[in-house]
Amino acid sequence: MAEPTPPPYEQAADGASPTASELSGKIDAKLRDAVQRLPSLPGDVAYEVKPEALLTVCSTLRDAAELRFEMLMDLAGVDYLHYGRDEWQTVSATRSGFSRGRVARSADADPGMPGRFAVVYQLLSITHNTRLRLRVRCPDTQEPIVDSVTGIWAAANWFEREAFDLFGILFRGHPDLRRILTDYGFIGHPFRKDFPLIGNVEAQYDPEKKRVVYQPVSIVPRVLVPKVIRHDHRYEPALKDPEAPR
Repeated sequence: MAEPTPPPYEQAADGASPTASELSGKIDAKLRDAVQRLPSLPGDVAYEVKPEALLTVCSTLRDAAELRFEMLMDLAGVDYLHYGRDEWQTVSATRSGFSRGRVARSADADPGMPGRFAVVYQLLSITHNTRLRLRVRCPDTQEPIVDSVTGIWAAANWFEREAFDLFGILFRGHPDLRRILTDYGFIGHPFRKDFPLIGNVEAQYDPEKKRVVYQPVSIVPRVLVPKVIRHDHRYEPALKDPEAPR
């Protein structure tokens, strides 16, 4: 599937550190047919894995003597719905005068776009003192699902529950996949880029019913990003560097 042009901070860097080059060489030799190198910052190593090969690749990354990624440091869901879109036209004004809080923005992209959701794993090898970022795309956007890696790294349990809660990503084989941050009766997934920032419902205590009740949200949408970026004297070079000319 075609991927949007990444923003500058995700573009491949010229050259790589010796450690990164050595690690990528080991991964290419061990998992060449199952993974693909991704653009990354200098010194970083990132790969994308095919969904059907996720468990095999993760097991190899953990168990292979030359890799030994024993620890899962983090796991996060990603929503690529507005990936690569520039919020700002210049340094002084937004493209449209509205921020990400603009309700109509959800119509700017196709919510059913292929490969919209992905899961990113941050791995650490204590043995070799190396780090690796691994990404897997969810094949089905309507029902994003990938295999759970809890059987490989036990730390994935709560991380996967968080990704399920906030993004709606399902993890096949997870022993206890339920919400972990939002309320039990919460509807929707707050980190999806088409989820309204003001939410869908609000809760308040009803003294007559003597319990918490839910009702349609009454919050007015806010603009979170200012239209104009004003010069701030706090960032004057002279205030940071005593040797700077005044």
